[in-house]
Amino acid sequence: MKAVVLTRGLGRRMRAGEVEGLTPEQAAAAAAGLKAMMPVGPPSPAGPHRFLDHVLHELADAGVDRVALVVAPGHAEIRHWYRELVVPSRLAIDFVVQVEPRGTAHAVLAAESWVGSDEFLVVNGDNLYPADVLRRLVALGRPGLVAFERNALVVSGNIPAGRVGAFATIDATPQGDLIGLVEKPGAEAVRVDALVSMNCWRFDARIFPMCRAVVPSPRGEIELPAAVQHALAHGVSFRIVRAAAAVLDLSSRVDIAGVTRRLAQRAVRL
Repeated sequence: MKAVVLTRGLGRRMRAGEVEGLTPEQAAAAAAGLKAMMPVGPPSPAGPHRFLDHVLHELADAGVDRVALVVAPGHAEIRHWYRELVVPSRLAIDFVVQVEPRGTAHAVLAAESWVGSDEFLVVNGDNLYPADVLRRLVALGRPGLVAFERNALVVSGNIPAGRVGAFATIDATPQGDLIGLVEKPGAEAVRVDALVSMNCWRFDARIFPMCRAVVPSPRGEIELPAAVQHALAHGVSFRIVRAAAAVLDLSSRVDIAGVTRRLAQRAVRL
């Protein structure tokens, strides 16, 4: 199974503000907006494990054996880490360059030639999803997405209730097929029993023409939810995998301390 991990973002929220208690390495990563490469432990021979190490560990546990990291041009730090310092043995890592940060659908398009005709997962590099949830997505055998229960994200993860409204909520049939997504509905519009998309997908090659067909959002980005909506309109169906599970979100500097505490003693095997 292949997976495309989105690590190209500019990290605007991570760059903003000041938070006390960060290590010098963490402060440097935050200033550079390198969320996926945030040192959060535990220690390795090359230094503290990066957040992305934990993401890759969960993917490997779920049965993924090939990963494409979508990166910026000349992203030397991440290449050096995985080519020379921490070389994975459980999965093969390739690098796909997204020349400009033009949105999540644009990032998926950057990986089109790498994916070929295979089915593949798409996940964020700044979210840590549990392996058992990813394993269910791998076993799905068709396009789909994980639908996280809102309360589990708030109670068991590190996502405050006010932030849930910044993600997309999911509308699905009683049989578990996706009807549509509501992007960034705002916290007050997210019901207690809502299902939330954390950008954890399984696609086949039909998604690529849909990514090319969507128009830029008001922010000027080509967004993956819009491509999925376009796919739905053209007869592609997506099965939801419902999950009452926590997701660790590393969006801003205020998340670093809590994520570090949760992952400091967690074994990492790449």
